[in-house]
Amino acid sequence: MRSFIAQNVKNLRPSGIRKYFDIAATMEDVVTLGIGEPDFATPAHITEQAIESMRAGQTAYTSNSGTIELRQAISDYIERLYGIYYAPDDQILVTVGVSEALWLAMKAILDPGDEVLVVEPCFVANAAAVEMAGGVAVMVPTRVEDGFQVTGETLERYVSPRTKAILISYPNNPTGAVLTRSRMLEIAAVAQKHDLVVISDEIYERLIYSDYQHVNFASLPGMYERTILLSGMSKSFAMTGWRVGYATAAPDIMNAMRKLHQYLIMSAPTMGQIAAVQALTHGEDDVQMMRENYDRRRRLIVEGFNNLGLTCFEPRGAFYAFPSIASTGLSDEEFCETLLHKERVAVIPGSAFGASGAGFIRASYTSSYETIEAALERMGRFLQRRGLLTPVAQTML
Repeated sequence: MRSFIAQNVKNLRPSGIRKYFDIAATMEDVVTLGIGEPDFATPAHITEQAIESMRAGQTAYTSNSGTIELRQAISDYIERLYGIYYAPDDQILVTVGVSEALWLAMKAILDPGDEVLVVEPCFVANAAAVEMAGGVAVMVPTRVEDGFQVTGETLERYVSPRTKAILISYPNNPTGAVLTRSRMLEIAAVAQKHDLVVISDEIYERLIYSDYQHVNFASLPGMYERTILLSGMSKSFAMTGWRVGYATAAPDIMNAMRKLHQYLIMSAPTMGQIAAVQALTHGEDDVQMMRENYDRRRRLIVEGFNNLGLTCFEPRGAFYAFPSIASTGLSDEEFCETLLHKERVAVIPGSAFGASGAGFIRASYTSSYETIEAALERMGRFLQRRGLLTPVAQTML
């Protein structure tokens, strides 16, 4: 019997993250820095709001676009933070997480063979979303020397007559990089020059540290009509399992995305939408508490990697550290597999997020302070046994 699997599905690369979770699941006493999920429970007042709604019988479908209460809350939230206004009626769509929003955006704008410049390292689903929508993902590299920020000059080298969009994800997973306003203006100039759409995934927008500031891409001069903005509740509000994201865009793009969403999903989970209203309107103190905790962990893990001789790029946003393992002489995949088997510490090879990530590893600091300390201690033993531990680190073991 012939194979019934579509060729484009066969061609999709499996997630480079899943492999390490599958291995770790067969082992005991694994310390994991692999998963990009808050270790905080959803704040109680948010959960209670959803429970009360279910008790009141609010369990039916909502409008395809999402409840008007949530769309209004999203509009108010964006305007409060960034000073730009999206109309709840025709510029905001509530989705099942940012993953759905990303696919809808691609499917809405791409004809077969259209190219999207995908800045990497990036989340493993980014290129796949382009390919599943019938487009061609053109990977655009970044360098640690540039702070993993894409430059306008680099983008220009990858533009072709088939280019239709630029996909950026900042604050960045896996590097923790944050785009400066000047770099954003370079991207905007390329988009205007070549008449491109910019899809900006800003799911980590509230997790920014030190004196760095997040700039909403749509707030840049001339970018409001060109930007499809993606965000959601998962990271900032510790609501990953609720599966509530959203997209904002110009009405014509939003209408196309809504049409796809109608057939694909119907509506995002009703109780999740009710919880999201509570989060956006009353969850600011929770965001600040979690951000402060992540910042403390961030400083611990960056200092720890540097002391171990694994030079660590300073993450300015999100909740990932991205140290170089070049000093070990191992590839990033060899390092991660050996570390997992020898010391039972789970981290992810940087190459899982694109060629620019080769030679680095991603370590999430969503785990507790004590878990991070334990992971660093085990990694120190791992390096010591291989004769790779720095003199400073040896005095700390």
